[in-house]
Amino acid sequence: MYILGGTVLTEDFLWKNARFIITVFVIIVLYISNRYSCIEEIAKIEKLQQELKDAKYESLTISAELMGISRESKVEDLVQKNGIELEQAKEPIYKIKK
Repeated sequence: MYILGGTVLTEDFLWKNARFIITVFVIIVLYISNRYSCIEEIAKIEKLQQELKDAKYESLTISAELMGISRESKVEDLVQKNGIELEQAKEPIYKIKK
């Protein structure tokens, strides 16, 4: 009844320490909000790391496919299969130096 009745507010103890109580309350609120924002940032970082890992795997897959397609034997097969009239050069390539 002492606390619920409101007589606790009339004592000098609370009025003398009101600044301290308000300061502690503000610090607690700031701590909670900071923790919440940190948790959000960590979740965002984990999501971006997963996306980066997926992009790396996709890049490796595309690179491997490109290497497979660009092999000389594969290109020759595709040229013959599509009926393109291309021939392999009989003479070596010359490099012109400046």
